[in-house]
Amino acid sequence: MKKIVLIAAFAMFSIYGFSQNALYGVRAGYNISNLNFEPEVPAGVENMHRNGFAIGFFAEYSLGTNLSLAPEILFSAEGAKEEFLRIDYIQMPIFFKYKIGESLSIGLGPQVSLKGHDYEDGMQNLAFSGLGGLEYMISDEFFLDFRYSYGLTNVFDDETNLEAKNGNMQIGFGVKF
Repeated sequence: MKKIVLIAAFAMFSIYGFSQNALYGVRAGYNISNLNFEPEVPAGVENMHRNGFAIGFFAEYSLGTNLSLAPEILFSAEGAKEEFLRIDYIQMPIFFKYKIGESLSIGLGPQVSLKGHDYEDGMQNLAFSGLGGLEYMISDEFFLDFRYSYGLTNVFDDETNLEAKNGNMQIGFGVKF
């Protein structure tokens, strides 16, 4: 599965790499994340939100006058506050952005996340999320954005008999070149 995700990312960047209507940039964000346990938080677990950060690169390809495609590669610190509930991801969100006005865009899309640390720790190595957000252009290059990602897959391995999905709010700042 990891190979498929990497091949898809490579193909996407390669196909659009020579596009004349492309912007590239960097962004950083402040995360507020938590795990949503089902049906309830297990006894003895303090499930407090985790404050973290995200940083990465993006490309934005115009698909029309108001529509664009924006794949990204990000590092994001998520999960919950307790040490064993912290999850650091390498993420690949794919945003479909629609420009509402001169400086405001709304975006939706899927996100694939690959865990960036121990592989035998009771957590899934691959996670899928739905992503939505707003972007406000401060100037022609600088922007602020707000995103929310909702986990679609259980973050725990099947052997743990626990079920939780990651929820993450992110406030970001970026530069488009």
